[in-house]
Amino acid sequence: MNRLAAESSPYLLQHAANPVDWYPWGEEAFAAAVERDVPIFLSIGYSTCHWCHVMAHESFENSGIAAFLNEHFVPVKVDREERPDVDALHMRAAQAMGVRGGWPLSVFLTPEGLPLFAGTYWPPTPRGGMPGFAQVLGAVAEAWRTDRRAVLEGADRVAAHLLAPEDAGAVGDLERGVAIAVETLRAQFDRRNGGFGGAPKFPQPPLLQFLLRHHARTGAPDALAMVEQTLAAMARGGIHDQLGGGFARYSVDARWKVPHFEKMLYDHAQLLELYADLVTITGEDRHRAVAERIVAWLEREMLADDGAFAAALDADSEGEEGRFYVWTEAEVDALLGPDEAALVKDHFGIRDPEFEGATVLCVVRGADELAATRGEPVAAVRERLDRATGLMLAARSHRVRPARDGKVVAAWNGLAIHALAHAGRALGEGAWVARAEAAASFVLCTMRDDDGALARTFAAGRTSGAGVLEDHAAMARALLTLYGATGNQHWRDEAVRLVAVVRERFRHPSGVGFHDTAATDLFARPRELGDGVTPSGNALMAEVLAVLGTLEHDDGLRAEAEELVGLLVGGPGIPGFALAVAERLLHPARELVLAGSGVAVLRDAALARFDPFLVVGHAAGEVDAGPSATVCEGFTCQLPVATVAELVALLEA
Repeated sequence: MNRLAAESSPYLLQHAANPVDWYPWGEEAFAAAVERDVPIFLSIGYSTCHWCHVMAHESFENSGIAAFLNEHFVPVKVDREERPDVDALHMRAAQAMGVRGGWPLSVFLTPEGLPLFAGTYWPPTPRGGMPGFAQVLGAVAEAWRTDRRAVLEGADRVAAHLLAPEDAGAVGDLERGVAIAVETLRAQFDRRNGGFGGAPKFPQPPLLQFLLRHHARTGAPDALAMVEQTLAAMARGGIHDQLGGGFARYSVDARWKVPHFEKMLYDHAQLLELYADLVTITGEDRHRAVAERIVAWLEREMLADDGAFAAALDADSEGEEGRFYVWTEAEVDALLGPDEAALVKDHFGIRDPEFEGATVLCVVRGADELAATRGEPVAAVRERLDRATGLMLAARSHRVRPARDGKVVAAWNGLAIHALAHAGRALGEGAWVARAEAAASFVLCTMRDDDGALARTFAAGRTSGAGVLEDHAAMARALLTLYGATGNQHWRDEAVRLVAVVRERFRHPSGVGFHDTAATDLFARPRELGDGVTPSGNALMAEVLAVLGTLEHDDGLRAEAEELVGLLVGGPGIPGFALAVAERLLHPARELVLAGSGVAVLRDAALARFDPFLVVGHAAGEVDAGPSATVCEGFTCQLPVATVAELVALLEA
């Protein structure tokens, strides 16, 4: 066993028995590199990463490669989910060197931590136009020994590039930034399959959230249409586990058909919110069914004993990607009778295998079409399909399951808490709100220090790593959502406490926005200004400031949020969630103030509507007073109302 055996990260523990003499990231590794005068080989990945597993089996378990690596380098292993700052900085370094990026991320560093050379996955020997990992190691070791001056000059250039002030662009005009983004998304939209661009295709929830808010503010029908077509196509596709209800991380093709099978908590949190919003906009049961299946999947697959949520499920089982999920005709025939097997094969297209001789289940023919072609009532066909897929799910449960990364990530739990509280009230599912409260209690009670700052992760009975900006911002937003959904002042107070931590520890010297880390052991302190598949910490903080500004009738907080969003919108790319916050700020502040006893019926009526700019507050007052609701638009408040009908009329006015 190597030094990783003492770590709590499931990913690091996967490598504890490697012949590679791995160090965790820290002072000990850098001191060893200085003492031995050798470079560091930094390998960054995560526990559910397919190609990380491949490189581990091919190279890190290879005794010859391990011996050379140990002799000429100090090997360091990092879980990117535990140290997102280490990952982000070195991904930027790799991209500055012309590497496309991805995981495993492989970076050679000077003993002082400056990047020398980078890549991603390398096979052990040359293959498919790629050099072999053994070759790469030999070349870097030789360059360090014979041409060190040139190597160090290159490292200095990369470091200077990364230390240069961010080119965030001019502070953007929000209305113009929104307009440009909408036009860009219209041009990129895949009108045949939904989603944006071609293969590989990611769900990109922050962009979809932005488009829904744009539709809410402007009434733009195509903004809603892009979201609905994308989410409907995903729900039918192989990216959606048609038996178990979860969603894979992305599709390798443009049609959402063949996924990369790993499943991440953060995707499900964001997708739950989106499908719940579609229900409140359209009233369609098909969207509700997807939302319900997401929650069922979260509770079945991701719920930890303490009430929080695990991070991810692996793509692989039995050493093969997707083995747990795919089906062959023979398997279906053996499980179901001939009539039911024929129906299921028509429904899922199982007669047309496209994944290594098997089929990724996706809806090829719906129940309506099958009923029409077979001359049966639709209800009867649906009942048969439900029974058959239930048998398939039960049979699948006996297969070797993909491994679960059970660590609790504060930021991702924040996304899940927000989504469950939001969707629970939107769809009238109080148990979801209670589930969100349980997870919030765990994070606040178990993953926080005496000064109120969060840890990044919790695993194996202990926390690991200081929480980064996204941890604090995602949890603060989640707590504000819980406050609106429950009226419990405790959640609002805890959100305010987290905001105070962010202001004290993360504030950028410019006064606009925040660093990603409170402190750093890196040569550069990162500040992420763009959104990825999840919102950036800065975009989440802008949302928190805007919501708090509405609750507190504080124009200063909203102005701070607007300045931050202007910085984010003025940068490169399409920062989806920052644009969603821009939509909030372009709409007048809108608050519903509830008071008195028995207000739950008014709260639930308000939150069951699609009104993404409405912030729900709860006024302290006489507990025996009757319920009342006041709507404040732009901090100008209307006369209170006391019935659901009056409230709905006021909200729709």
